[in-house]
Amino acid sequence: MVRFIFVSVIIFSCSSREVEWVAIGDSITYLNEHQDETGNRIKKGYLTRVSELMPHIKYINKGYNGWTAVRIADEIESLDLTNADVYTVFLGTNDWWHGKPLGTMNDYENDTGNSTFFGAYRNIIDKLRTLNAHSRIILITPMQRGDFVYIADMTNNAHGSYREKSGQSLEEFADAVLRIALHEKIEAIDLFHESRLTPDSMVKYKWLRDPETGVYKKYGYPEYTNIPFNPAMDEYPYPSDAIDMTYDGLHPSDKGYQVIAEMLTAVLEKH
Repeated sequence: MVRFIFVSVIIFSCSSREVEWVAIGDSITYLNEHQDETGNRIKKGYLTRVSELMPHIKYINKGYNGWTAVRIADEIESLDLTNADVYTVFLGTNDWWHGKPLGTMNDYENDTGNSTFFGAYRNIIDKLRTLNAHSRIILITPMQRGDFVYIADMTNNAHGSYREKSGQSLEEFADAVLRIALHEKIEAIDLFHESRLTPDSMVKYKWLRDPETGVYKKYGYPEYTNIPFNPAMDEYPYPSDAIDMTYDGLHPSDKGYQVIAEMLTAVLEKH
């Protein structure tokens, strides 16, 4: 298990000078401007929270709902990315779930293309450096996840990171991000190993039928991982009072977004 947070050698002054930040990510970034797609279970995402803590930073949201790092890399030239002072790259959870091959550090170092997660990250970082060779690049690992159930369509669901998918663990993708940051001597924020973002803090409970009695009960982690959920017949398993660090097992709640914003702000404040 790799655990690193790196301090940039690039001077980044938290002065009154306006700083432009481009945030590249998946739905966790995208939802900052789309609270309606959360059933209005969040008030603001991590981008808004960072900009409130650091008002001189102006962000551009380049979050794409459901996208993988591989897809970002494939379509990098069509994303209208601009010259910025800071870029954050917050990807990986969808690559893991959709079974994208992790690859190896060799894929990154030798620029073998976008068929692997490592290779896709090489293309992304290379593109950012062509936009601004002096920019600050901060990589953010995927966070752990519980059992996801989409609030608008319960047939869209996925098991948590406590179990492998396609023979790969989500932790392997998080560690890949850290390895890349170490190799490039750029900063990384390790959400996966953050003590406040653990599987048992994703939700307070999952509302499920007792398999023996059929009566609904509150099941905590890890007990709920062994209880069946039927999206065609069951109630939504995360009532509002089940919300903890996520509101649906995967996407951060206001509480979860605040943790991410605080961690990112702490890195941005470093000189």
